[in-house]
Amino acid sequence: MTEIDGTTSAGVPFVARAAARPDAPVVVAWHLLDPPSTPAAMSAALPLDGLDAHVVYLGLPLTGSRDEHGDFEALLTSGIDMVTEYFGPMHDQALAEFPEALAEIRERLSASDASALVVLGGSAGASVAADVLTTHGAALEISAAVLVNPMLRLRTMIDATAAFLPEPYRWSPAADAVAGRMDFIARAPELTAAGVPLLVIEGSADEPPFLDAVHELERLGVGDVRFVEGAEHPLAEWPGDAPAPQTPVAKQYDEIIVDWLGGVLGR
Repeated sequence: MTEIDGTTSAGVPFVARAAARPDAPVVVAWHLLDPPSTPAAMSAALPLDGLDAHVVYLGLPLTGSRDEHGDFEALLTSGIDMVTEYFGPMHDQALAEFPEALAEIRERLSASDASALVVLGGSAGASVAADVLTTHGAALEISAAVLVNPMLRLRTMIDATAAFLPEPYRWSPAADAVAGRMDFIARAPELTAAGVPLLVIEGSADEPPFLDAVHELERLGVGDVRFVEGAEHPLAEWPGDAPAPQTPVAKQYDEIIVDWLGGVLGR
């Protein structure tokens, strides 16, 4: 099985593996900000073991090798605007750079242009995957999407960080606009309109901003929502920036995803 890593010509970090056959599905995944917080760490936590697919793990902008702050804790106390200078730009850049990165890595893996395409993301990466689905889904013919411990509402997540900030976040019109774009409860009709199978996996012991939003998505009847008993937000041990042995919880998530994708893709 061929494995490659590096950066695309546009500077997007990635780790990828080729399937046994060119026409196998292509799964593109974005990592969490909590562990696993890099493409390599995500590939170890959720390897999609047993799924014959070309799997691509992309690095989020402003993280990993593209992080100017060193770690998330340093970012929280750096004084930058967490919404308009971090989460918003990270999300928008990931959305914009995706089609070109996909095309380049797909060619390097010798994946067929006719292969089914799946997007998958964890936490902030799930927010990107959801927006890729709603924005690029039709043009790129996305066949399915998987959201893992997803950040579905930026506003409630930011408000919940107040205890870790020098002072509570002060919302502005510009920040309100970013939060509106990154509210996938308000945008739930767009997820439905994409018209493809959607799996949402959430840990029952996750933080309220994440868990409450997933319950709301379930109430709205959007996607196939699964809860993993006792699972918290991270899916790997700290610090989570390097490949590490798969945790029992991550193995549960991996098995759920592989089984579900096998069903919806008919593989």
